[in-house]
Amino acid sequence: MFTPLGLFKDLSCPQDGSCSLLTCMFSHTGLSTALPDSTSWKNTPRVPRDQASPKETPDTKKRKVIAAGEKIQTDRKKLPSVPRHGEAEEQLCKNGTSQELSPAMPATSQDRKTLQSTTRTISPPLLHERPCSAKGTLTRSPPVATTQSPRGMIGASGLPLRQAPKETLNPRMISKAPAAHTVRSSILNKLHAAMSALNDKVANEKNGSKLQLILSRDELVTMALDEEEKAAKDNPVIYANVIKLRILKLQKMSQESWENEVLGHLNTRYYDKTDLGPGPKNGKELSTGLTVKQEIAIAAKFVTPLAGKEEFGYVTRVPTEKEIAAAREGVEASQGWEKCDRCGGRFQVFPGRREDGTLATGGQCTHHPGKLTRTLKKKTDRTKSRREAYFPCCNESVGTSAGCTKTAHHVFKVTDPKRLASILQFEETPVQMDKGPQRPVCFDCEMAYTTLGMELVRLTALSWPQGEELVDVLVHPMGEILDLNSHFSGIWPEHYANALPYDQQPSNDTASKGGDIGARPMRVVDSTAAARSLLFKFLQPDTPLIGHAIENDLNACRIVHPVIIDTVLLYSHPKGLPIRHGLRYLSKKYLESDIQTGGDRGHDSKEDARATGNLVRVKAAERWTALKGQGCIFEGEKLVCPADQGSRAGQKRKQPAD
Repeated sequence: MFTPLGLFKDLSCPQDGSCSLLTCMFSHTGLSTALPDSTSWKNTPRVPRDQASPKETPDTKKRKVIAAGEKIQTDRKKLPSVPRHGEAEEQLCKNGTSQELSPAMPATSQDRKTLQSTTRTISPPLLHERPCSAKGTLTRSPPVATTQSPRGMIGASGLPLRQAPKETLNPRMISKAPAAHTVRSSILNKLHAAMSALNDKVANEKNGSKLQLILSRDELVTMALDEEEKAAKDNPVIYANVIKLRILKLQKMSQESWENEVLGHLNTRYYDKTDLGPGPKNGKELSTGLTVKQEIAIAAKFVTPLAGKEEFGYVTRVPTEKEIAAAREGVEASQGWEKCDRCGGRFQVFPGRREDGTLATGGQCTHHPGKLTRTLKKKTDRTKSRREAYFPCCNESVGTSAGCTKTAHHVFKVTDPKRLASILQFEETPVQMDKGPQRPVCFDCEMAYTTLGMELVRLTALSWPQGEELVDVLVHPMGEILDLNSHFSGIWPEHYANALPYDQQPSNDTASKGGDIGARPMRVVDSTAAARSLLFKFLQPDTPLIGHAIENDLNACRIVHPVIIDTVLLYSHPKGLPIRHGLRYLSKKYLESDIQTGGDRGHDSKEDARATGNLVRVKAAERWTALKGQGCIFEGEKLVCPADQGSRAGQKRKQPAD
């Protein structure tokens, strides 16, 4: 008989209960009768010829084989039930050894008078697929062989169990391969090796909060196959360059960036877009040592006047009707021709759709989703030469290719206040006579691309400094959606599909848990004006409104507010506007907290708004330390400084006597 290859040892025998074959190539739930693999044959002791039993007749051999088969059937009945796959691994972790699965299955010595395959112990599963924790328990569940969808199976962590398909590291077949099979196979192996090295770093860290980010062997193979197949289909012409640059990026990638990519991959393949919730956070608890009213009093010193900053997008007045009419004439004269905000190409857009149902011309948009970045300057570099620019999404240099990502439509963004007002007029924050002074509000918005430009799709407002939710709603845009921009906005079609009308309260079983957008169905309003009215309920003209790059959020809502605290200006870049620090960078540096870690899942406006408010609190604590050094004190809720007292005394002396 030929040497077995073990190709079917992972498949259950079709005649499991009644199989009588001594050398069945399939696996059995009871005692395995599969042929041993090549390694077990090598380890089998050989009997010298001079010690061999005397020559036997065919009848004698036949009787021995029949007797061995009857003995196997008897032993099967005597053996206790074999533990299931998961239970066996649990027992393996508790015993701390790979020699035995459990006391119920002792390792017996080979009987030379019987076939070795009939007494061979069942091999335990590979340990590196399911690492054991310090307590001897399994850290996460393996892929389960079942026809049920993994989204329907819930593990101990509360997340659906992952079920990676068992695939070999062999390029998948596609209709038009961009390279020969040997070339694709070589590239795939290098890609898999780079991913495995990063995965090992996460596993060796032994951080309990990152167990879900450790990929098994099958999951790593699947991730490599997915990425190689995507590059082969989307960029067949420049396939080799794209995939090689990707491998180079992985080799230089930080562990944090890898964890974000794994999170996005798991969300896309194994979970709903919002199953995992926000990414891992390691921020410390923020405490300023001040009361709420004292923090508000100090925050008043952070208000930034907007006069002179109109060139950077801040709108300080409501456009006039004459300006709006001129903007509308310009739009009509352009006949819908716009410049793509991603690739820079020209295309034509049709608000309300063209007669044939087309929203825009130009076909697919090929672009780089990552912002242009420059290499870090080394301390040894003494030249003043310009640093090399590249795209972090694919680690590709400028001018190498048109882009590494394709989307269905070209998109555009409107920044001119007059043209924005022609779509929806700006409105100043109204005075509410029936309400007194309002506490500061920090807010953040998410936008998507439509046939009218970039529009508001989610508005979130929190109280400051408590961080309590005031408003969090989805918004129906005014134009037809070209791209929800989900990888940044965090808004996916299922959010709109599951949303409830604003006047309908969610039931108790769907109430918010931890503030994650995926934990409950959101409420939706019909227009940007309706969302703006909800925000106005918590504002007075003198209420500090806090945000990061707040001009984008205010313009999306069409609001003119005179009192703002912008963390872009509060944590200004050394080179000044328009160069700015990102919110993620500021949160990592000053709050020691990781935000926007959802990968392809996108951002969370509630998370961003809370981080923005905490950044202002950090500045409030720093400012209070400086003010105490100047002799400032709190008299009740009022902040009093010596300089203020001196100016008041001087004003009193200048007043004429009665």
